[in-house]
Amino acid sequence: MMSEYVQTIKVRCPRCGSSSIVKRGNHDGKQTFACKDCSRRFFNSSDTLDGRAKQIGAAVNMYYDGLSYKRIAENIAEMFDRPEPSKRTVYTWVKNYTNKAISTMREYPAHTSDEWVADEMVLKVGGKKYWNWNVMDSKTRYLLASHLSPHRGTSAAFEVMRKARQNSATVPKRIKTDRLRSYDDGVDAVFAGEAEHVKSDGITALVNNNLSERLQGTFRERTKTMRGLQSRATGQRFLDGWVINYNVFRPHYGLKGKTPAQAAHVYPPFKEWEDLARPRTRAFTTSNEFKRQGGF
Repeated sequence: MMSEYVQTIKVRCPRCGSSSIVKRGNHDGKQTFACKDCSRRFFNSSDTLDGRAKQIGAAVNMYYDGLSYKRIAENIAEMFDRPEPSKRTVYTWVKNYTNKAISTMREYPAHTSDEWVADEMVLKVGGKKYWNWNVMDSKTRYLLASHLSPHRGTSAAFEVMRKARQNSATVPKRIKTDRLRSYDDGVDAVFAGEAEHVKSDGITALVNNNLSERLQGTFRERTKTMRGLQSRATGQRFLDGWVINYNVFRPHYGLKGKTPAQAAHVYPPFKEWEDLARPRTRAFTTSNEFKRQGGF
C-alpha cells in the first residue's frame, strides 16, 4: 500500500542506494526499514546513505570550525544516537571529502574584481614554522589561493600567484601586497604586466592591505586545528579545505549575507559538506537556477 512508503524523511538503501524503502516495524525502540529492490534490512536514518551523508557533513564542518577528531566523534555519537566513530574514521571522512571538494572546485573559477590583495603569515605545522600566503579578491572577499611554504622567497610568491590566477576566470588590474620584495618577481612572472603590482605603505596610508590583514585575523582563529598536523602536505590539504569552507559555506557580513562564492559567481554542485557525501549531487546548470539558489 502507498501508506507503507516512508514519506517524512529521505531514506535510501545503504547497500544499493534505492529509494524504494518500506517500514518493517521496530527493534529496541528504533524504526526498521527494508529495501524492496535488494531486500536489505536496516535500522534508523543514521544507517541510510542520507543519514551517513549528514554525519559526514557535520564531521567535516566541525573540523573546519576547529574541533579535534576526538571531540567530533563524541558529538557525532550524541547528535545521531549511534556508537562513537573512531578518530581514524573521522580523519578518513575529512580527508576523502576535502579531496573531493578540492577536485570539484577546479572546474569552477571565480569571477573577480579589478583588485586583489595578498599577504603572508606564520603558521606552525608539525612543530615547524611555515609561511602561509593568501590571495583574496577585494570586492567579493573570495579567497583565491592559500599556499604553505617553508620560506618567503620568490618561488613561494610565484606559486601562490599561479594558484590564484588558475582559480580565477578574470585578471585583476592591480594586486596589492606588503613591501616584501619576493612579490615583485612573483607577480611579474605570473601576470607579465597584465596586472599592476601596488605595494602597501602601511596601515594608515591611502594604499594599504587592511582587507588581507583582517583575513589573517579570521584565519588565526580557525587554524588552531593545524597544531595537530604533522607535515606540510597535510597542512596544505587543511588550508585548501578551509578555503572552500570559507568561500562556499560561510555567509559574509560585508557581503550582506552572501558567501564569497555567490559574490564571485561560483556555483559548485554542493551547498554544504554533506552534499559531497551523497550518492548523486545535482549540479546547478542554468542562470535562472543560480538566481533561485541565491546567486545574482
